[in-house]
Amino acid sequence: MHINETVFRVRYQETDQMGVAYHANYLVWFEMGRTELMRSIGLPYIEFEKSNLYLPVLKAYCEYKHAVRYDDELTVLTNLDSLEKVRLVFKYELHKDGRKMAFGYTEHAFINAAGRPVVLKKVSPFLWNRLCKALEDNS
Repeated sequence: MHINETVFRVRYQETDQMGVAYHANYLVWFEMGRTELMRSIGLPYIEFEKSNLYLPVLKAYCEYKHAVRYDDELTVLTNLDSLEKVRLVFKYELHKDGRKMAFGYTEHAFINAAGRPVVLKKVSPFLWNRLCKALEDNS
C-alpha cells in the first residue's frame, strides 16, 4: 500500500494559550499530507491545474483521539482510499511517537474551470490512469 508520510512540528501559531493545537489545523495538516502524496505519485496539483481541472473538498471528517501541543513532532500518513468517475477520497492518520492522535478523510470532486463536475477519465485519461495506478499500488 502506498502511504505517504509527512513529518512536521506543531508551530506556536497553531496553538491556543494553553499550547494545545487548534482543531481546524488538523485539516490543514491533512492537506499537507494530501499534497505530498500527490507529489509522491507524480501528480502534483499543478498537473490538474494545467488541464483546467480542480479538486475542491466536498466532505471533510476528523476524529480527535488525543491533543497535540506546541512543538510536538507529528507524522501524517496519507493514502488514496477510493476513486470514482467524478470524485476521490483520501484517508489520513496523524501520529505522534507512533501513537494515533487523530484520523479522518476528505472527499473531493473533479471540476473544470467553470466549476462543473467532470468525468476525469474522459477529460484527462493521463491523470485518470495515474490515479488508478496509485490506487492499485494501495492494494
